[in-house]
Amino acid sequence: MSELLLSARDVSKIYRRKSEPPISVLKRVNLEIGVNDRIAILGKSGAGKSTLLHVLGTLETPSHGTVLFRGKNIFELSENNLAHFRNHQIGFVFQFHYLMLEFTALENVMMPALLAGESKAKAKVAAEHLLFRVGLKDRLTHKPSQLSGGEQQRVAIARALMMKPKLLLTDEITGNLDSSTGQQIFDVIRSLQEEHGIAWVCVTHDESLARSFPRVLRLDQGELFALSHLNRDALN
Repeated sequence: MSELLLSARDVSKIYRRKSEPPISVLKRVNLEIGVNDRIAILGKSGAGKSTLLHVLGTLETPSHGTVLFRGKNIFELSENNLAHFRNHQIGFVFQFHYLMLEFTALENVMMPALLAGESKAKAKVAAEHLLFRVGLKDRLTHKPSQLSGGEQQRVAIARALMMKPKLLLTDEITGNLDSSTGQQIFDVIRSLQEEHGIAWVCVTHDESLARSFPRVLRLDQGELFALSHLNRDALN
């Protein structure tokens, strides 16, 4: 493995609701992510893949365990510092995009930089470059409702990379796309990931997509398992 970027140690996530038994979604998960790593995490619906991604990306707090980023416990940061860390170090691409419908593709991609206090002019130049790189140079002024599902996903990718994060987290990025568009999305992220030196963790139920990653893990009933080179050809 390359230089260690992020590590999860004995991470568990338990949801507790009144008058209902607790639900254990993650069970003592251990994971190390190196700089420039590409990792696919397989799992069926309900296996806890999205929860794990949210914990790694600091969107949810683990019930037990620690998450270290370059050796520092990120959940010990103040709320403001944690938000700053998330905006600068983590890029998210979700299955359903979460684009702001009232803004254009260009404005959606600019938003993380504007929230970080960058000038509008500088943010615009960077956002235009990313949209060109993902093949949307003719869609800058289009709003999400005017874009196809694949185009919306490309906008989400550009937005996720706007702040040049060290870690990219993607959740079922090809789940709502046909196989050809899904492959194009993968190729775009792969190219940008290599270009910018980003670690990439992709959670998916798509075994054919997972085979494209040098490191494949499986999340099953809240527990994380490595798939060796010997059994990756029989992922199911």
